Amino acid sequence: MSFIMNDAFFNKIMAGIAGNKQIFSSVLCIESGDGSISHTGATGKMETDSRYFIASVTKLYVTAVVMRLIDEKRFTLEDKIVEYLPDFDLNRLHVLKGKDHSGEITIRHLISNTSGLPDYFFHKQPGGKTVADSLMEGNDEDWPLERTIGLVRELRPNFKPGAKGKVAYSDTNYQLLGRIIENVTGKSIPDVFREYLFEELQLRDTYFYSDLGDRTPVPFYYKSKELWLPKYMASVGVEGGIVSTAREVMIFLKAFFNGRFFEKERISELKQWNLILPPPGIFYFGIGLEKLYTPWIISPFKPIREILGFWGQTGSFAFYNPDTNLYFTGTTNQINGAGHRAASGAMIKTIRKAL
Repeated sequence: MSFIMNDAFFNKIMAGIAGNKQIFSSVLCIESGDGSISHTGATGKMETDSRYFIASVTKLYVTAVVMRLIDEKRFTLEDKIVEYLPDFDLNRLHVLKGKDHSGEITIRHLISNTSGLPDYFFHKQPGGKTVADSLMEGNDEDWPLERTIGLVRELRPNFKPGAKGKVAYSDTNYQLLGRIIENVTGKSIPDVFREYLFEELQLRDTYFYSDLGDRTPVPFYYKSKELWLPKYMASVGVEGGIVSTAREVMIFLKAFFNGRFFEKERISELKQWNLILPPPGIFYFGIGLEKLYTPWIISPFKPIREILGFWGQTGSFAFYNPDTNLYFTGTTNQINGAGHRAASGAMIKTIRKAL
């Protein structure tokens, strides 16, 4: 790589984030694949080694586990989920125009967000409010799978499972997928991920949040309001319950894209893109993998072809740009979108400089 990131350039990137009055704490780690670039910085109430909730970036870890379980022949993407959820009555979970499609849902539909199941988190309930609305008001509640299924049965699905060109981001999918992982392995989610990922990578500051008294992770914000939701975060599991640091997420991200968990060439299998529209943002979703939406006008003379990885609702991120061999991890700890814009801006500026 001919691009060398000096301290001045990185400090300017960090200053741009720190100067955003809607962001109260952040951390950013940028590394190149060959190790020639390695910078980590923090702003506000964070240090470079601060632990934080990685939120839906957790789902990229889920992809790694699912790919390994496929290699172990525990299941295939085409298997119906009813085969692996004998402890749940899934009847009438997905009823559209009077027809029950629950038995048609596959593991592929869950991990690609093409099941059509409504998102318990953002889907409007009959009264017009969402679960997200209540949480953003500071109402800390558990949302285990059993409660999610009860709510989802009352909501209208988005489309038939696997409908061509249809996709809808749904945390419900991942809650179901988490229980399937537990059932096929006979182990709890924390134990599965510790065995398959955390111990293999020797991650010491990465774990599933479970102890309600654990105040180690930095809090996140909704606008200027600090949120501390330990009950909720402890209940969401594979939906978004991992705590980590920017450097340890970087270790995982590099391992993910470099064949540590499954053959590197199989990344192409995950690139079956559908465009996701708000909420929670505009991006492409594949098989357990996201791609940033980068319009041509952002970099017309040096096109940015792919920025691959995952967003988290709390402003967390883990992305890789193959063209520049640059990796980005961190968080802005802001739910209202300002953090996502600041993080994507930092990544795009760096990539444009390196192209």
